[in-house]
Amino acid sequence: MTETERQPSRQLTEDECWGLLSRAPYGRIASSAAGEIDIFPVNHRTDGHSIVFRTSAGRKLVELTIRNSVAFEIDGHDDREAFSVVVKGIAEEFDRDAEVRDAERLGVHPWAPEEKDRWVRITPTSVQGRVFDLVTGPSS
Repeated sequence: MTETERQPSRQLTEDECWGLLSRAPYGRIASSAAGEIDIFPVNHRTDGHSIVFRTSAGRKLVELTIRNSVAFEIDGHDDREAFSVVVKGIAEEFDRDAEVRDAERLGVHPWAPEEKDRWVRITPTSVQGRVFDLVTGPSS
């Protein structure tokens, strides 16, 4: 497909966004505290219409405790299309035994070697995404 044949970006439905979120192996969480903005890569899983990930004590968890309003983003592409999904929501650590057991069943396996013994859930306030065609011919 050439540049002139491309269709405009298309907004994804919320169901399409959740489908992509459930298949993505990792995403990025953006948080802020004390006037600083940070972005952290995390392995995650979806649990219904929430996002669950594991972390360790440290800057990420401190920031989420200070200001729990976050953005979570995934993106990807294949040979024809690229997509981006952004979830805005509230991040909360959880540690009740039943919730942790349920979360463990989701199969969240962090790639980083450090112990990730803290659990966080993002409850969305908005979910938006878009998809667009990629150019496959020579660019002008």
